[in-house]
Amino acid sequence: MQGETVTAEPRVLSGRYRVDEVIGRGGMATVYRGYDLTLGRQVAIKILKHDLANDNSFRTRFRLEAQAASRMAHPTIVRVYDAGEDSEVGPDGIARPIPYIVMELVHGRLLKDIISAGPVPVDDTVRYVDGILEALEYSHRAGVVHRDIKPGNVMVTDAGQVKVMDFGIARAVSDSSSTVAETTAIIGTAAYFSPEQAKGEPVDARADLYSTGVVLYELLAGRPPFRGESPVAVAYQHVSEAPVSPSELVSTVSRGLDAVALRALAKDPFQRYQDAATFREALDATIDGRVPSKRQLGALTSELYGPNPRQAAETARSLRQLSTDTTMKRTQTGPPVAWIWAGVAILAVLLVSVLFWVVTIRPAGGVPANARIVPDVSGMTFERASEALADEDLLAFRDDQPDADVPAGNVISTDPVAGSSLSPQQEVRVLVSRGRETSVIPTIIGLSQDAAKGALENSGLVLGAITPRNDPDTAAGTVLTADQQAGTEVAKGTVVNLVVATGRVVLPDVTGYTLDAAKRQLESPELGLTVEVAEDPNCKGSAEAPIVATQSIAPGEAPIRSTITLTSCVGA
Repeated sequence: MQGETVTAEPRVLSGRYRVDEVIGRGGMATVYRGYDLTLGRQVAIKILKHDLANDNSFRTRFRLEAQAASRMAHPTIVRVYDAGEDSEVGPDGIARPIPYIVMELVHGRLLKDIISAGPVPVDDTVRYVDGILEALEYSHRAGVVHRDIKPGNVMVTDAGQVKVMDFGIARAVSDSSSTVAETTAIIGTAAYFSPEQAKGEPVDARADLYSTGVVLYELLAGRPPFRGESPVAVAYQHVSEAPVSPSELVSTVSRGLDAVALRALAKDPFQRYQDAATFREALDATIDGRVPSKRQLGALTSELYGPNPRQAAETARSLRQLSTDTTMKRTQTGPPVAWIWAGVAILAVLLVSVLFWVVTIRPAGGVPANARIVPDVSGMTFERASEALADEDLLAFRDDQPDADVPAGNVISTDPVAGSSLSPQQEVRVLVSRGRETSVIPTIIGLSQDAAKGALENSGLVLGAITPRNDPDTAAGTVLTADQQAGTEVAKGTVVNLVVATGRVVLPDVTGYTLDAAKRQLESPELGLTVEVAEDPNCKGSAEAPIVATQSIAPGEAPIRSTITLTSCVGA
């Protein structure tokens, strides 16, 4: 990543998000594995590159769009948890902004990597595209247009679940860019642009359906429908040229999938599928065996791209050449009458189309009339929360969870979160506090350290500090005491500190002691050793009051219940 600062300690953004290793790079940002220190969960953190971060207007729009995307909660959409901005000081001593977004960490593969690995089976193709359309069906109902559907923005989890990411980011980029070339340089390849995007026109949900059609085509044929030496060349093909049917490139592709792909790639938005649900129905119909005849497929191709796709492409090239050839001269004073009437007819169709669009198409940024917004019910009782959700024509599903901060019986939060847009009668999971979750301290005194640890963990408690202590009667590793009394009710997660026997005692130096004094000390309850006596007639001593000359175990620590031999002098 440009301008990264290498430090020994992990970077923490906004005092909350720890940045770990890189897991992906793109033209716009670098994605890192991260950890939310506040909520204690793994996340993915996308940090924007400095050329975008230095644009104040972009940073503002980026944050607003990411916050809007965070309100969408659906299994096929990668959740956006947070968006923020930190700063870092570069080598030149100048502080630079670091805009970032925090997302759900998905374990899986990018769809573009799956495509690059080789041919994708038809069943998987249909499943992947159906998952994309399911995400778009949800987002379009909420009034959110993605604008950058492509294999690089689609994840397939290890379980096979499709997840679409980067909602709202394309809009933030495109609204901050003035030209197609500039926009494509930021977003990436233009291979998935709709014609209206390529021409810089306003877009609606049908632009996403066109891009999904490109993804479907690439999954079927192994390559996008249009390729060129530059993004501008590819964008021109999206506007002017006809795609070849996927079956012409891969003979195993059915005519039914040909028809679906060609319809999705119509240049005119009104000739495409008008919503994601209709696209899904057409895709599902190919699985059911509904296949158009060759004549029907030819008629569809003629309707969308002219009588002959290749001829249409040649006509487009000829028109392009004529428009740039300055040596051509007109041979008549005005256009033929047929051309005039054709122009009038085209103008009439355009006026009718615009009128239809004004009447039927919702603004892309609005919320559908039948959408229901999840109210904020946190802190309420479940009964009051249920009533508030019922007022919005939503269903409450109770889920009790422990929470040390929210009183028992009150709502912690909802899933989807407050402010999310849902369909009528959709379920909302209401998280209700059970209060502080407690556990009872088990009996652990007399157990081994490992057994005590297991007993604590089974009770939802945590083993804390281990303090060693000498005890003449207890084997090494046995728990002597704990700072929590057995049977006491405490909060789950409470730390319990233990005192554990070392299995050793401290042996004093008793040489020079009288034999009786040495035996009394070594056999005392504090040491509990076994004393044996050996007499040495070779050294001078007193038989009435023998003195300890040597001891068989040197002073220091000794295992409990050890036997020590004391040698006394008894020689004359």
